[in-house]
Amino acid sequence: MRKHSRRFQQALQKVDKNKLYSPLEAINLLKDVSNVKFDETIEAHIVLALDPKHADQQLRSTVILPKGIGKVVRVAVVTKGEKVAQALSANADLVGSEDLIDQIMQGHLNFDKLIATPDVMPLVAKMGRILGPRGLMPSPKAGTVTVDLKRAITDFKAGKLEYRIDRSGVVHVPFGKLNFISDDLYLNLIALQESIDKNRPSGSKGKYWKYIYLSSTMGPSIPLDINLLKKIESKVS
Repeated sequence: MRKHSRRFQQALQKVDKNKLYSPLEAINLLKDVSNVKFDETIEAHIVLALDPKHADQQLRSTVILPKGIGKVVRVAVVTKGEKVAQALSANADLVGSEDLIDQIMQGHLNFDKLIATPDVMPLVAKMGRILGPRGLMPSPKAGTVTVDLKRAITDFKAGKLEYRIDRSGVVHVPFGKLNFISDDLYLNLIALQESIDKNRPSGSKGKYWKYIYLSSTMGPSIPLDINLLKKIESKVS
């Protein structure tokens, strides 16, 4: 059985195990119990009634968080020709073609997002073993294979996130930092909820959302009342 630190146990004691919290209650509680010396990331862990073994129950999409994610996102772009200048003008951090691919193959992964144009994807494909396990492989569905480099770079630097369901049917998504004001974190959470609903797979039948929990980097997990999340969302929209 895992043994938690005294600091974590103290935080855990402030969470009512028998209660489903509203989004703002959970956010404020995570702020209240935080006692570390760095800005923790806050995450949503969403259990959906999906079986990712079936092709029509896969969930992979992107969402632009209206209040950003609270970190500087380094964007690398693999392209060639006139698109190189376009990527540089859009403030991409790394831009190249075969030269950048060689650097990545050598283990230089000093970026958070990799974008590629369709014409270089045959070259990018050989990096699958390196990029795939790290969630960095470009794909059209994630918006990271595109000819519109300016928009893609701008969106990801502004807080656009990719999310996907894991093998156990759970979506794990960071949606800000605990030092954000509560209302901003709440708006980011609502944007995430709307995106997951909008991208509901065709094979999903009946109840879609099962459980949702919020947690911070070093904090406890807090269960949310899904119905309250939906009600609050409808009032804001």
